[in-house]
Amino acid sequence: MSNIKLFESKQIRTVWNDSDQKWYFVVADVVQVLTDTPNATDYIKKMRKRDELLSQGWGQLVTPLLVDTAGGKQKLNCANAKGLLRIIQSIPSPKAEPFKLWLAQVGSDRLDEIENPELATQRTRELYKLKGYPDDWIEKRMRSIAIREELTDEWKTRGVKEQKEYAILTGEISKATFGLTPFEYKKVKGLKNQNLRDHMNDLELIFSMLGEASTTAIVKTRNPKGFIENKIVAKQGGSVAGKARRDLEIKTGKKIVSSENYLPESKKNKQLNKGKKK
Repeated sequence: MSNIKLFESKQIRTVWNDSDQKWYFVVADVVQVLTDTPNATDYIKKMRKRDELLSQGWGQLVTPLLVDTAGGKQKLNCANAKGLLRIIQSIPSPKAEPFKLWLAQVGSDRLDEIENPELATQRTRELYKLKGYPDDWIEKRMRSIAIREELTDEWKTRGVKEQKEYAILTGEISKATFGLTPFEYKKVKGLKNQNLRDHMNDLELIFSMLGEASTTAIVKTRNPKGFIENKIVAKQGGSVAGKARRDLEIKTGKKIVSSENYLPESKKNKQLNKGKKK
């Protein structure tokens, strides 16, 4: 969605939802901006009556969240990017057309990627290059993504279903590998909602991969079933990488975990500005 000038200069209230680690938008604000309606609440009621599928699935698209208002914090209906795009589809306004066209393009790209998975990999590489990452780092990052996908596939076939369970298992691997959960690791690097691995240096990425690759190997060998058994294996896989990390730290006298971001924001902006001038 960053490729679209989302709502020009209009104010859209947003809130971070810890439960699924995503940004949410106040639905009434978006509707008001895209329709210029004087009464967004009334417009939404009419829109839901007009769109039967939207009305039936409203509870799956919106989440009441506490939002700062002039009268203090209030619970307002909010939607994440996916839910918001579905709601926008039901708005018959010229202002909504850029979003609908973008959504159609994303859908087309996704179908292309399903038919040819190499396209998804190619697009990811291009995005990292635009952000200023060097080729050797990108190769490691792409490998880490492949290792991660293999692990989550193994978890899925062994009864790990909920997103929360995936997060807990990932936390166990990270804790055993680095002595830190991903949340704690982000604090060390001064990150908030950014992707932690996009800010890791070479060695951090390598040990992260080792922890997940070791877990995958143990999962395939021992065939754990369900969340509890996989949690035990996650600790074991992470411990393999944790031991290797500590051995290297003893040999070099340097800590692997770094507070530095591999590609600082200032460097990213510089690289992006360069690309715009070309």
